Amino acid sequence: MATTDHPADTYDGIIIGAGQHGLILGTYLARAGLRVLLVERRLRHGGGLSTEERTLPGFQHNLHSINHFSVTSTPWFRDLGLSARVRYLTPRYEFAQPHRDGSALVFSRDLDETLASIGRFSKADADTFREWNAKAEEMTQRIFLRERFSEPLSPADRDELLGRTALGRDFLELTRRQPGEVVEELFTDERVKVLFLFKLSLFGTVLHETLGTHSPLGSLIRAFDLTTGYELCAGGSWNLARGLMEEFIAAGGHFVNQAHVERIVVEGGRATGIELADGRSMRARQFVASTLDLHQTLETLIGRDQLPADYLARLDKFHYTGWTLFGLHLALDEAPAYTSAAFDPHVNGALKYNIGSETIASLMAAHDDVDNGRVPSNVQFGAGALSVLDPSQAPPGKHTAYAWHVVPWAPDGDHENLRRMQGDMAASIMDRWREYAPNLTDATVLGSYTYTAYEYAQELINMRHGDIFMGALSADQVLHNHFGYRTPLPNLYLAGSACHPNGAISGGAGYIAAGVIARDLGVEPWWQPMDARTELSRLGDG
Repeated sequence: MATTDHPADTYDGIIIGAGQHGLILGTYLARAGLRVLLVERRLRHGGGLSTEERTLPGFQHNLHSINHFSVTSTPWFRDLGLSARVRYLTPRYEFAQPHRDGSALVFSRDLDETLASIGRFSKADADTFREWNAKAEEMTQRIFLRERFSEPLSPADRDELLGRTALGRDFLELTRRQPGEVVEELFTDERVKVLFLFKLSLFGTVLHETLGTHSPLGSLIRAFDLTTGYELCAGGSWNLARGLMEEFIAAGGHFVNQAHVERIVVEGGRATGIELADGRSMRARQFVASTLDLHQTLETLIGRDQLPADYLARLDKFHYTGWTLFGLHLALDEAPAYTSAAFDPHVNGALKYNIGSETIASLMAAHDDVDNGRVPSNVQFGAGALSVLDPSQAPPGKHTAYAWHVVPWAPDGDHENLRRMQGDMAASIMDRWREYAPNLTDATVLGSYTYTAYEYAQELINMRHGDIFMGALSADQVLHNHFGYRTPLPNLYLAGSACHPNGAISGGAGYIAAGVIARDLGVEPWWQPMDARTELSRLGDG
């Protein structure tokens, strides 16, 4: 219930962290009539929605989140009317994989184009993909996206609901399979297999989860779905943060930046406010919600002595990803021109590229190297040249490009090696890239900037040990195993990436937490929160 008297530093609710989840959560509840304060440690809001000029003036580089998965179809993008403030581009060619022999695989949003590309390597694989694409697109629309923005059901309830229909049973069967094994089983051509693994594992980074025993989220279907894919925020990823903040302020929300929270105040066993490092304090009548990482929230801001033993045991078992990203950002005089364009000209216009990994063995070797604390011996990375698709991200006639290479947090056991290796690693990436796009010469590269976990874990302290997802996306931490929105402390909520649907730019945790908090406070939601039970019950409707 909203209150009407408003002492200056007293609010109905306080949200810690002005990234995607905090902004979405705050806007929903402010529109519902609550007096909401959003606090942010940094000068600039947005968290991983970061676009900056780090090379030369006018060259916009997205340092963290670059490609956003089906953002414009999310319930929060629609509910908050963000299409009036933020523009997204949907590239026709989503993935490309140039090869050293001059050939290339290119995945289009158009099924026939993609089948033709696969068919140049294996007609059998093209036929297999046609069949699986139809299944995957229906599963994505009717199951995956519905669960993505709903509180997770218990395993028993989920299995019962999905088990009522053939589509649901097929989906359940896929979630119980190891994604890597399914790809190996279905396809015959090595390079086709590699691009599917690359596609479903976010530049090869989450092969740890891809190679796990199963995939409860059903991420495997993302390898075969062409319609629901990645979009590009026009002008840079930060424009989504800008649009969200504009909506939050328009809804009556209050924002304070450069406000480092030192403590969440607990009185009488309830969360009642926050204290800042500069001595200021703010009170919350009804809730405090943290979008920070779990350990920062529960150990640093709350304290282990305030939490029950069983909850601490869960916290102690929570684990983070075992890899980080080495980012290389380029200001270019011209866009990368791949030699494979003679084979398929569309290779020059894709959103995301797999560069340097052409075999399963190469992909697995890199995975094993990182698992064992080594920088991969074979240089292979994800890449893109966003200005080809969105010219507003570079000066007229110029271009930007980036490469993301997976590396461990502490190469050879020493985190400082991330800093020491930057020059050599950047040179190795450029050498490998030129094997595929020889026009990336010293004369073409006008400026470069390396950005590793050594820097970003200090700038965004949420990203413990360089974990961009703020928690491993493993089976024991997703869906019903996620950490949850409610805590043992009344009035204290979690709304960050440890909550379903976990890391990356989904907005899901903020969206779902808004419904949870509104329900707990007896606030009538002005929106229709998505409910997994209702959505999955409709599977039999045809």
